[in-house]
Amino acid sequence: DLHSFPTRRSSDLHIHGQLVSDGSVEINGIVDGDVDILGKLSVSGQINGNSKAAEIYTQGARIKGEIFCEGAVKIGKDSVVIGNIVASCAAIAGAVKGDIDVKGPVILDSTAVVMGNVKSKSMQINHGAIIEGTCSQCYADVSLSGFFGDFQQ
Repeated sequence: DLHSFPTRRSSDLHIHGQLVSDGSVEINGIVDGDVDILGKLSVSGQINGNSKAAEIYTQGARIKGEIFCEGAVKIGKDSVVIGNIVASCAAIAGAVKGDIDVKGPVILDSTAVVMGNVKSKSMQINHGAIIEGTCSQCYADVSLSGFFGDFQQ
């Protein structure tokens, strides 16, 4: 009888192994393994492994592993990421311990805490954000050496 089995909330879900999907996935439980999603990945649970998706959004998540994203990454408030982030653009409101390498813009919200180096095309740092590391706009379309010409100290 199907009715005799207890119902499980998705936050109780615990996956041991790789999670692969052609669509979008929402993780509320725990995944111990790599996550490879062709669509959007939404995480409010925990991932212990590398994550790859077209877009990644977290809220109250715990991620221990690298994040690779073709599009936007949003690390929401109360989320903690321990691992490097590679994406086309990023908005960080949570905590990241690792390097952030983004070909486009990076926004660090007032609640962001970053322990690592940030490479981007442009960066917005809101009042209250904490960064321990270097920031480089190495993907900007401007040649910095042209501004200083032959000026020597």
